[in-house]
Amino acid sequence: MATSAQLREQIAAGRWDGPLAALYGTAPQELARQRARYCAALEQFELYFGPGREVQVYSAPGRAELGGNHTDHQHGCVLAAAVNLDVIAVVGFHQEGVIRLKSMGYSQIQVQLSDLSKKPEEEGTSTALIRGIAAKFADMGVSLSGWDAYSTSEVLSGSGLSSSAAFEVLVGTIIDQHDNGGKAGAVEIAKIGQYAENVYFGKQSGLMDQMVSSVGGFVWIDFADTEKPVIQKHTFDFAQAGYCLCITDTKGSHADLTPDYVAVPTEMKQVAAYFGKSVLREVSAEQFRKAIPRLRKTCSDRAILRAAHFFAESERATAEAKALEDGDLSAFFALVRESGTSSAELLQNLFSCQKPTEQAIPLGIWYSKQFLGEKGAVRVHGGGFAGTIQAFVPLEEAEAYCQCMNQLFGKGSCHKLSVRLLGGVRV
Repeated sequence: MATSAQLREQIAAGRWDGPLAALYGTAPQELARQRARYCAALEQFELYFGPGREVQVYSAPGRAELGGNHTDHQHGCVLAAAVNLDVIAVVGFHQEGVIRLKSMGYSQIQVQLSDLSKKPEEEGTSTALIRGIAAKFADMGVSLSGWDAYSTSEVLSGSGLSSSAAFEVLVGTIIDQHDNGGKAGAVEIAKIGQYAENVYFGKQSGLMDQMVSSVGGFVWIDFADTEKPVIQKHTFDFAQAGYCLCITDTKGSHADLTPDYVAVPTEMKQVAAYFGKSVLREVSAEQFRKAIPRLRKTCSDRAILRAAHFFAESERATAEAKALEDGDLSAFFALVRESGTSSAELLQNLFSCQKPTEQAIPLGIWYSKQFLGEKGAVRVHGGGFAGTIQAFVPLEEAEAYCQCMNQLFGKGSCHKLSVRLLGGVRV
């Protein structure tokens, strides 16, 4: 293990270019930017926690959902990919029985390892996530070290790239690598992150975000058994195929949208409950279709339409994974377009009924279609209602597309992304 000053010297000298290239690509300009970013994080660690300490550096990526919009919470199938935007942490370990974390732009937080019980007043905070993850490892019999960390994130909050899952995977990876010899592994780290988010943070989320960030690469996941999800990693190089994945933040406000998000799984589960099941995955598509006339007596029309979206979208995610595996980009794009249409017409998550005049996502999708024509594909990204859209854009037109989106939604709205093959790691 090296000191923070020694690591800065190594990074500046290019000795970390191999590991950095594995995370961020080989473009000289990007490598230079990451060298500067890592050196700055090491300097900040010294500022807050003192110089001369031995440290390690960890990274966890954000993720882009490519297929399976709102299917994971019904135990369906999804296709997603880890991306090159990540959160990193410089970590120094000690035996003081406390975890201290200073994130860029936020006040320092700390968790005493002597008390890992849930704190209701911490719900919705990063402190709750750290405490919950540490508690789960402690329940597994892991002897926990204390540590100090300085972190900085490029997984933009509210971008639909799941900054919270990246943070959870980062913390889980730190503890697993240092205190547990890496024995938990990527899948278990994802489950631990979800536990902390559900129980300590107070948000009922599916497992997709954490799983993709932890595993890395293109990941197809079947959540039929959430305790043992089936995971398949896929390799496909969009850049080599001549395309770029662009994510655009339409700058819609997420304020007061909790009822919209909660209504999606709630209504899908209402349909499942008609069949005596807890989630739609336990119901066959044929059962559902035959029961639609009777369903209208107990479920809303929107709930039925959202259930219809689930059945087709879960199958579509599997078809998308196969198309990528076969290298059939035209089939993949056709499926992405179908997914976008289904989200608009059946899932109905492109804007909030509470704010019917605020339709930034439909506007961004329409504008993108005008730009792309028959090339590529565009759809809503993530939870919807406000936030982001994704587009697959020809490489030679990606810069012009980003400029177009930035003109529409403001400077820095559009981001060109690449797929990251590695999940949560010690760099």
